[in-house]
Amino acid sequence: MRKAEISRKTAETEITVSLDLDGTGRYDMATGVGFFDHMLDQLARHSLIDMTVRAKGDLHIDDHHTVEDVGITIGQALTRALGDKRGIRRYGACLLPMDDTLVRAALDLSARPYLVWNVDFPADKIGTFDTELVREFFQALATHGGITLHIDALHGLNAHHIAEAAFKAVARALREAVETDPRKADAIPSTKGAL
Repeated sequence: MRKAEISRKTAETEITVSLDLDGTGRYDMATGVGFFDHMLDQLARHSLIDMTVRAKGDLHIDDHHTVEDVGITIGQALTRALGDKRGIRRYGACLLPMDDTLVRAALDLSARPYLVWNVDFPADKIGTFDTELVREFFQALATHGGITLHIDALHGLNAHHIAEAAFKAVARALREAVETDPRKADAIPSTKGAL
């Protein structure tokens, strides 16, 4: 029941995202941006959200529009799949080590989008991928997923490890937040009665 498929088409990109919040972390990514596909694989695998992403973008210009618009579309799919958010835990956090890197992610599926980004990369590129696009992805995801999202890189020497740890940490936090709370499975997790 907690599934969604969203298609988004602009002059710059054409994207389809399908996801199942109650999956096992199956993934099938094809964005045309190899490193980004690898990061999206981590997002699905570690959140246990089954996810398929198909994107065609103006990669002859650069990767920016594709990465940002995939973030938008995944955020929209999450919002649709969560519905009124009845029974979810709502909050999630993860402190994730990866070799030299330690990243903390904390989030609230609050419907109040906000990104706090305390991540510095020691390099501008990971292969051909611009490291500044990692933030662009999470900004789009938070905005269109209605997520209050904090990401802090506490340690890190290797840009690949920092990016990957960020995706994994957010995935683990998201897994916790979207899970059904067995003690409040029929309740909206807010004193307001709505999120």
